[in-house]
Amino acid sequence: MASVLVASAAMAAPAPKVPPVDQALMRDMVKTLASDALEGRGPSTAVEPKVLDAIIARFKQAGLQPGNKGGWLQDVPTVEVTASNVSPLVVTGGAQPLTFTRGKDFVAGSYRITPKTDVRDSELVFVGYGVNAPELGWNDYAGVDVKGKTVVILVNDPDYETATEDGPFKGRRMTYYGRWTYKFEEAARQGAKAALIVHDTFPAAYGWNVVESSWAGAQYFVQTPNDGMDQTEANGWVQKPVAEAIFAAAGQNLAQLTAAAKQKGFKAVPLGLKVSFSFDNAIRRSVSHNVIGILPGKTRPDEYVLYTAHWDHLGHCQADAKGDDICNGAVDNATGVAALAALAKMNRAAGPAQRSEVFLAVTLEESGLLGSEYYARNPIYPLAKTVGGVNMDALSPYGPTRDVQVTGGDKSELTAILQRVEREMGLAETPEDHAERGHYYRSDHFSMAKRGVPMFAVGRGTDLVVGGKAAGDAASEDYTNNRYHQPSDEYSDSWDFSGMAQEVELYYRLGRALADSTVWPNWHPGDEFRAIRDRSLAEAGVKTK
Repeated sequence: MASVLVASAAMAAPAPKVPPVDQALMRDMVKTLASDALEGRGPSTAVEPKVLDAIIARFKQAGLQPGNKGGWLQDVPTVEVTASNVSPLVVTGGAQPLTFTRGKDFVAGSYRITPKTDVRDSELVFVGYGVNAPELGWNDYAGVDVKGKTVVILVNDPDYETATEDGPFKGRRMTYYGRWTYKFEEAARQGAKAALIVHDTFPAAYGWNVVESSWAGAQYFVQTPNDGMDQTEANGWVQKPVAEAIFAAAGQNLAQLTAAAKQKGFKAVPLGLKVSFSFDNAIRRSVSHNVIGILPGKTRPDEYVLYTAHWDHLGHCQADAKGDDICNGAVDNATGVAALAALAKMNRAAGPAQRSEVFLAVTLEESGLLGSEYYARNPIYPLAKTVGGVNMDALSPYGPTRDVQVTGGDKSELTAILQRVEREMGLAETPEDHAERGHYYRSDHFSMAKRGVPMFAVGRGTDLVVGGKAAGDAASEDYTNNRYHQPSDEYSDSWDFSGMAQEVELYYRLGRALADSTVWPNWHPGDEFRAIRDRSLAEAGVKTK
């Protein structure tokens, strides 16, 4: 049975010697991956083999070994589903039928791979925030049978209006229970036929236009042996005024029931109405690939530390005013893949760590974290033996900063490691911007985290050494407004890689601290991922505190 040191004790060990960051390697890799020749790195397109070859070549040069039973690639089978012939959403059982239009009033799709979805006369049940959190003693489904019924769910957490992070669901900071993906997953576990989330701009953190556009085209999923038949038949969103009209037809008041749903012990409310809607599904199957390399550990090679970054981007996209329709994805995320290669070279130069280090360039992040999700469902290295990891997404081409920003807040014992590394590097920690938006649950580390593996999601802040916070905030805003997911996210020879080198050093120190220690970090008590980590560590024979 393996022993465990608490994180604070383990971090008293001397800081590691840090090999230099190969900025030339990173520059060459970003320039290559973001070139027009690779056409924006669209997954499952004719250009994908060229992208994979470029990554594998750099992984080999950095000294990695093939990470999947002697091979570099892991197949990621995916399915694309496009809804068409979407009927109106019709609610009956009130004084008169209510009819709502797709796009303007509601959106819907199916996680099931089936040519036709038909929800017919399904009873509507309001289940508050749709949360089942045993560790918090909170279950919005307690005492109600929703099998075969359509649940109506509020977005975000019950205490999202709290200005601070106090409260069972961390107040203003969104938890996993507030994410719309969780709500659909829990509805399926409860046996619901369909699930409809009530959109409200502030708790959702985006307007209806985002929902409408996101659900208008093809939806992408990881292929499963049962073609998603364990999921609800349909999932969707309704505008808040639509929900208000439905509740009024049931003789209920949405605002009053919303207030009730914020209280522990809330009981689900059958609305006495039925809903019907249908649509056809066009289905296309394809295969993309994750790239996996490894540096075997010296004394505990069957324990693993994970470094992740997504290689995919949007491929050809909407053309700009100059007619350029290639979304090159230089920052997002050629920089992260370049960081993987640089980290591999640094770790190889430092010599084998005590634990094995796995370098995973995943596909289909832009389509819903599908590459990391597939790996997490089908891990090459057991998640119960994966100590923790570092995810890297979009390193900015600006100079070094004085601060580090943490996504997700203080969720786990990884915080003790981060705080030590911050001291070593002379960096301050800056609070996360817009903690209410749940960014921790929107990048590849989340696929591992929700299965119990603690993952760092950190990066440089915006307090630039040259120019301060004003310059850093301006640069960040410029990228978000003028480059993010646009053809203008391109590599430039004028880029300053010294800031990225600082960030890679941060990642090296974090990962190496895990790889050279006997620590098995856990989530803090009460965190939504604590229970599953406890179970996985028990399976691995690891004693927890």
